[in-house]
Amino acid sequence: MEIEEVKELLENKKFNELKNKLSEMKCADISTILDELDKESVIKVFRILSKEKAGMTFSYMESDMREKLIQDLTDAELKNVMDELFMDDTVDLIEEMPSNIVPKILKVISKEDRKTINELLKYPEDSAGSIMTTEFIDLKETMTVEQALQRIRKIGLDSETIYTCYVLSENRILQGIINIKDILLSKKEKIIKDLMETNIISVTTEEDKEEVAKKFDKYDFYALPVVDKENRLVGIITIDDAINVMQDEVTEDFEKMAAIQPNEDGYFETSVFKHAKNRIVWLLVLMLSSAFTGSIITQYEEAFAAVPLLVAFIPMIMGTGGNCGSQSSTLIIRGLATDEIEMKDILKVLWKEIRVSILVGIALAIVNGIRIMIQYQNIQLAIVLGITLIATVTVSKILGCLLPMTAKKLKLDPAIMAAPLITTLVDVCSILLYFQVATSIMGL
Repeated sequence: MEIEEVKELLENKKFNELKNKLSEMKCADISTILDELDKESVIKVFRILSKEKAGMTFSYMESDMREKLIQDLTDAELKNVMDELFMDDTVDLIEEMPSNIVPKILKVISKEDRKTINELLKYPEDSAGSIMTTEFIDLKETMTVEQALQRIRKIGLDSETIYTCYVLSENRILQGIINIKDILLSKKEKIIKDLMETNIISVTTEEDKEEVAKKFDKYDFYALPVVDKENRLVGIITIDDAINVMQDEVTEDFEKMAAIQPNEDGYFETSVFKHAKNRIVWLLVLMLSSAFTGSIITQYEEAFAAVPLLVAFIPMIMGTGGNCGSQSSTLIIRGLATDEIEMKDILKVLWKEIRVSILVGIALAIVNGIRIMIQYQNIQLAIVLGITLIATVTVSKILGCLLPMTAKKLKLDPAIMAAPLITTLVDVCSILLYFQVATSIMGL
């Protein structure tokens, strides 16, 4: 269904037809349409949706549109929406809404749920506790399959997932897990204790959410139990939350690799001033650091005077070095992020990058040497550039692999050692190498 069709049905007041068409659509697609409509039309369409559809659609909408919607909905309408949200989505909503909107949200939430929300808000922002939900299926090991199914039917509608169920003791100690498939395919008199898996992989409330997301990738989980220090189950993290964490981390790494201060808001939601502020600090640092390159170049003015042609190759040398460093750093940062590369592999990585750089450097030197001989017929210049390219590529790739791993060792984000910073360091090294080789071979 296209947005123009929605506008036409609204304009002609064909609300029943619109309702029928929306009922066949996915909530994520409806939210995309709502984001393109004006405020008045959004309210009309939202009120046409069923209670369940409205709640799910609301969870997919952009933050600014949700804020506008909350302001215009009545308390009863807002309560219907909040009743359909899972606890982790409610907590996320409260965290992202401005302070003047939060009281209206809390007003329609039950006292018991507000208490749970307050507990979840206490967890550190980057912890497993901050992204977990408290709505899950809990069973007892003494239950039969028939009793377990009755329990699932009773509370399953309000649980974020019923695929995985959690077996708890009287003190809510996590004793085992069991998936719905095993329950459905077992005889009704079978005891849950005989079916449950006791080799449990869980996380604590304080564990870093990025590490939690990696467990989903490693073990192909749909949900992961979150326990406290006494191994009591306090919540679960589902696959959709893990995907959101992965997306946020990737976005943050991209921003750092582009020398931009990480920003949680979307591109269009961020003001021009904030965009400038997020970019200018690193740009200033990189601009000032590039002054070292200029000061090095000025020290070789006599070499320029003797062989003016040397100046023409500075951009090529610096560009090649920066590109090689960026290639290596990107691969290493990705390897560190996916746990493919660990700190113990540093010598193995270094040796591999050295071999790669020698092969790449020789290939570049040969091609450039042929070009120099055809264009300038100057074998001495070809040799200078060939040696410089091999040395520059080698140094660049060594820096590209060592700096991210050093950052990891120092408990820093490896992404901060990415393209811009490495390029600046490589520029300095490549210019030093270039003129050292040139002055030695050409006798300048």
